[in-house]
Amino acid sequence: MSLLRKSVAMLAAAALALAGCGSGGDGGSGGKTTLKFFSWENEQTMKPLIAEFEKRNPTVKVEFSTAPPVAEYISTLQTRLVSGTGADVFMIAAENKTNLIQGGFVKDLTGKPFMANMSKFNTATYSKDGKAYGMSTSSWAGGILYNKDLLAKAGASEVPTKWADFLALCQKLKAAGVTPYLESATGLPGTLGALVGHANAEQGGDVDAQIFAGKKTFGDLWTGPLTTYNQLFTTGVMTKDVVGLSGDQIVDEFANGRVAMMAAGPWNVPTLREKAPNLNMAFAAVPTPDGKPFWSGAASPGFAINAKTEHEKEAEAFLTYLGSKDGVALFNKQTAAMTTTSDFTPTIDKVLEPNLKALKEGLFYLPQIAWPRDQDALNTEAVAQLQLMIQGKAQPAAVAAALDNRLKSQG
Repeated sequence: MSLLRKSVAMLAAAALALAGCGSGGDGGSGGKTTLKFFSWENEQTMKPLIAEFEKRNPTVKVEFSTAPPVAEYISTLQTRLVSGTGADVFMIAAENKTNLIQGGFVKDLTGKPFMANMSKFNTATYSKDGKAYGMSTSSWAGGILYNKDLLAKAGASEVPTKWADFLALCQKLKAAGVTPYLESATGLPGTLGALVGHANAEQGGDVDAQIFAGKKTFGDLWTGPLTTYNQLFTTGVMTKDVVGLSGDQIVDEFANGRVAMMAAGPWNVPTLREKAPNLNMAFAAVPTPDGKPFWSGAASPGFAINAKTEHEKEAEAFLTYLGSKDGVALFNKQTAAMTTTSDFTPTIDKVLEPNLKALKEGLFYLPQIAWPRDQDALNTEAVAQLQLMIQGKAQPAAVAAALDNRLKSQG
């Protein structure tokens, strides 16, 4: 049983005692209907879109709240949903899609007009049994963002494609007094995801399906990539402090020229352009042992409507705007997102051209998307075990075994 379904059972009485989405009748605010929206995008990103929507829909006032991805957002959403105070519209992500759909927390959006321009790949990501539950307007590919000037000081013009060469470059940078590489381990690291994706592709591309069918184990797929990833710490290339280092802190270090390379996604680019306009940076895929680099990536989180909303009309109007050509264009401007809707061609920062190429070639992977169920439990277990490994308290094989045990315990 998933964490979300267990929480539902425990809090059933409380949930029944609270009606709808906690909007309070018509949710009026100065004669307007209040539509609650919960996102893992920050206020700076979403404020212009909300303002434009309210301008076009003067009878609706959007009440915005946010929590950072991934664990804090999912935990906060879970708490609100099981207590009956969930927002009318919220984000559905790879890590919680199965629980939201199977738990009956999200409305079926199949056939809604605003879904017509969505990518089939993105819609399929947030669908089950042919029904769509999330409106995803973009996809992403993440890799390594590097400071070209700092790499040049170590005699390199780009990130190597082979893992051994990548570690050697990191050692050169470290010897020169430069922090070589940083990636937060408060969530499942994109670098590891890319390494697992590469291993999956090398093993035929369907290993996850075999794991969940009981034909293979997490050890078959993950032990090799975990061993590779762990070399960042056993060689001293990356500090063990990343278990408590936030993504925002790493972005600041990179913007200020104190770290040569960082794990990153398209969403980091606008912030860096603002913080360090003259930063000479470029993107590269994650190096692999055989020199065939890979990316982390997936369909981006989608917008979902609370199954218990009392403001379905307003919620659908909000998604209609967010999925429109104008809404998608503004979202692209705010986030540098590689939008995938059929009626808008995104403006892509030149630094993101390798990422877009990877999406077109299919050289990307995200474990939480590849897992057909129990994403929340497995993600939580993976992060906890990885942090132990980073601190030298667990070996790669033990991390993989813990994932196998967690999957078995889910039933």
